[in-house]
Amino acid sequence: MYDKNMGSRLSHSFSNREIAKILADISAAYEVKNESKFKIMAYQKAAVSVEHATSELKDLWDDGKLDQIPGIGKNISSYLDELFRTGQVRHFNRIKKGLPPAMFVFLDIPGVGPKTAYALAKILKISNKGAVKKLKEAALAGKIKVMENFGEKSEEDIIEGIKALEKGEMKTKRMLLPYADMLASDIINYLKRSPEVLEAHPLGSLRRMVATIGDIDISVCTKKPHEVMEYFLKYKKIKTVLEKGEKALLRVILLSGQQVDVRFSLPESYGAMLQYFTGSKQHNIQLREFSLRKGMSLSEYGIKKVQSSISKKFPGRGKFKVQSDNLKVKSFEDEEGFYHELGLEWIPPELREARGEIEASRTRKLPKLVELKDIKGDLHVHSDFPIEPSHDLGESDPKAMVEEAERLGYEYLGFSEHNPSSSKHTETQVIDLLKRKEEAFEQLRYSAGESRKSRVQKLPINILNGLEVDIKPDGELSISEKCLDLLDFVIASIHTNFGLNREKMTKRVLKALAHPKIKIFGHPTGRLLEEREGYELDWEAVFDFCLKNKKILEISAWPNRLDLPDVLVREAVKLGVKLIIDSDSHHVDQMKLMKYGVSVARRGWAEKEDIINTLSYKELSDILLK
Repeated sequence: MYDKNMGSRLSHSFSNREIAKILADISAAYEVKNESKFKIMAYQKAAVSVEHATSELKDLWDDGKLDQIPGIGKNISSYLDELFRTGQVRHFNRIKKGLPPAMFVFLDIPGVGPKTAYALAKILKISNKGAVKKLKEAALAGKIKVMENFGEKSEEDIIEGIKALEKGEMKTKRMLLPYADMLASDIINYLKRSPEVLEAHPLGSLRRMVATIGDIDISVCTKKPHEVMEYFLKYKKIKTVLEKGEKALLRVILLSGQQVDVRFSLPESYGAMLQYFTGSKQHNIQLREFSLRKGMSLSEYGIKKVQSSISKKFPGRGKFKVQSDNLKVKSFEDEEGFYHELGLEWIPPELREARGEIEASRTRKLPKLVELKDIKGDLHVHSDFPIEPSHDLGESDPKAMVEEAERLGYEYLGFSEHNPSSSKHTETQVIDLLKRKEEAFEQLRYSAGESRKSRVQKLPINILNGLEVDIKPDGELSISEKCLDLLDFVIASIHTNFGLNREKMTKRVLKALAHPKIKIFGHPTGRLLEEREGYELDWEAVFDFCLKNKKILEISAWPNRLDLPDVLVREAVKLGVKLIIDSDSHHVDQMKLMKYGVSVARRGWAEKEDIINTLSYKELSDILLK
């Protein structure tokens, strides 16, 4: 192992996750010091935006493009500039001055907020080193429940939170799919600039577009692997080289902390290598068993004929031997040839999860999977229209989002901001806000139409005025009938009270979906990848209700949702329940996230006909607006 000589650049590199933590800590410090709510929310919003960014902030800073990240205003941008230049921010140090360092460690414990973390660190006088362990010892000794404003239940919750944190720390932190895809794409684009690189692809879970990714694996097709190895070692984002093997493998750690394995193959055997390292492991095991029955043995180098003796009762346990030592491995330049040699159709990477894809390939019954180019519109975007929502407001002007929709070739765009906060507004105020939104979007339709007169070659964009409405714990909607009447369509979603049991949560959802105005159930499991598991639902009942009442389940392309999950997408597709893929964008740049929602649909075996926003505007209107 050795470190590349990166000079001072290395000492001031921070990953997105590290920067998000820094910003979240400042928000917490402001909250403890009772600073303005505006400051607290600004840093919270910036932290979330950074954590879910699909570009490394360090790279954007290098290019002078920090303003491309939603929620990063001039002040925070200047502080991040100082952070990258000097390794610290003087203003942040002043804000945190006087606060016990352990409180910022305690913020990582699920259920512990800033003021609770402060009280625990201050009253128990816990130092930063081994802070969580000391807090657990204090809790087990009953020292928390006797503190002012705490109690036995608080102590129990803190113990459970620490257990959850410890459990999470034992796992390797996985990357969200869009983030991993961004890192791999940057590497692949760099590799392809070498004239010696003929092809390069992601491998493993990333090529199969799994929701979260561990390490990044990349394949390279070249006639000169050693030259390309030396070329890749000049990649400026490498921190450490872990292994430079003789077996065409290069293993490195990036400045952002991720491990990357780059595998090299000659063109004549590239297809076999690509197939082998794409996986999944279970897919390859089943493929091996299938091939042995046909007298073939598989490897990363190709296919060889064998004599086999396979147990019918226990497939895969048979012995096999090579017919002749002189027989050569048949190599393949591409995956299509590899699968065809086995009598199979090529299987898309997203399907390679040992869920029946080999048999479907053998019988020529693989689905014709939906593609990004099939998508004709996005019905879940949040603009910056001042609707005073219950949750986060969008960052971009509606006009900019309409222009992006046109650039993406969409026929329609639906604005679905969160409903106005019911706790802060009367019904009359909510109606007034929605009327103002209705008028604003009517003007936007008119402006878009006028602007298109000079661009007649472009398809007209149809603008829909929607809303994402909260489902209350009792299944009621958070806005009144009069408010609903002002909207073209409504997405109903759950954003609070996730702890209801399966029966109560199912009843809650079905009651909301029974309203005739509700056509779409947004991010249906409520999961947040790497943060929160989804709530429990009786999915058989939900699917049955949706099928009978023509309700649509959303596949949210938002990076830490990717919800409905692929396994449930598969079940919905089998039953004939219709789906919609939305970006849930809160900024115009996030509208490009749609591709990750499409990947979830593909992993769930969804075809174009299963997704309603592959329909034309007229066809969609017949489903959504009636």
